[in-house]
Amino acid sequence: MGDQLLIGVNGAAGRMGQRVAVLICQDPDLKLGAALESENSPALGKDAGEVAGIGPIGVKIQSELTDRVDVIIDFSLPAGLIKIAGICAERQIGLVAATTGLTPEQRNEVLTASQTTPLILAPNMSLAVNLMMKLVREAAHSLKNSPGGVDVEIIERHHRFKEDAPSGTALHFGEIVADEMGQTEHVHGRAGRPGPRPVCEIGYHALRTGDNVGEHTIVFGMMGETIDLTVRGHTRDSYVYGALTAAKYLAAQKPGLYTMADVLGLN
Repeated sequence: MGDQLLIGVNGAAGRMGQRVAVLICQDPDLKLGAALESENSPALGKDAGEVAGIGPIGVKIQSELTDRVDVIIDFSLPAGLIKIAGICAERQIGLVAATTGLTPEQRNEVLTASQTTPLILAPNMSLAVNLMMKLVREAAHSLKNSPGGVDVEIIERHHRFKEDAPSGTALHFGEIVADEMGQTEHVHGRAGRPGPRPVCEIGYHALRTGDNVGEHTIVFGMMGETIDLTVRGHTRDSYVYGALTAAKYLAAQKPGLYTMADVLGLN
């Protein structure tokens, strides 16, 4: 590895991939080494910088990885992530996997890459969101024996174009709470007359409005008081900065599965 870390971007023509290219070019420690897209992408052959709106940077968008890179950042689709995970595993290239919406089977397939190369597979790359996960765990642990009981509800808000609900991040927050407090039921919204709220459930509520890039509120409701923990993203760059930070971390790691908590030193 030279003075600059060579980063490849999978999903380079997408909204997130374009921002990855832009912010790599603004970081003196990083250099864009490869820009990848699917075989049927209309962006193939175009300069990644021009696609991202910053002018030519000398890196063409390709469907196959032909150049040497130190780490791949993936913001693509499940099929694209599975393909690049296999390549990274074979060539021992670090992989920051930021694609969401994986089935359990797809997730397991991607995880096999960690046997031969360093891998981060995270539901959310935001540094603030990952710090929030630690705070939520601490709150759940501290409140689990509250005498009057604790009701946990998770409210998430995203842009109108998001296809899945609840968000993967909201579900992960729920997993953290359940791991500490023991809830067994996960309820997505309520309607009609569902009756009194069971103590064993976590409620999820998904809002889809405008161009909201993502916000999550975890509500711990007790008798006589409430704690709301909220994290808000203002631009998609928050996810990109997190992915770049993760890439720098992975470049110095041995093969294995790592988390954003490892990146932030929260473990």
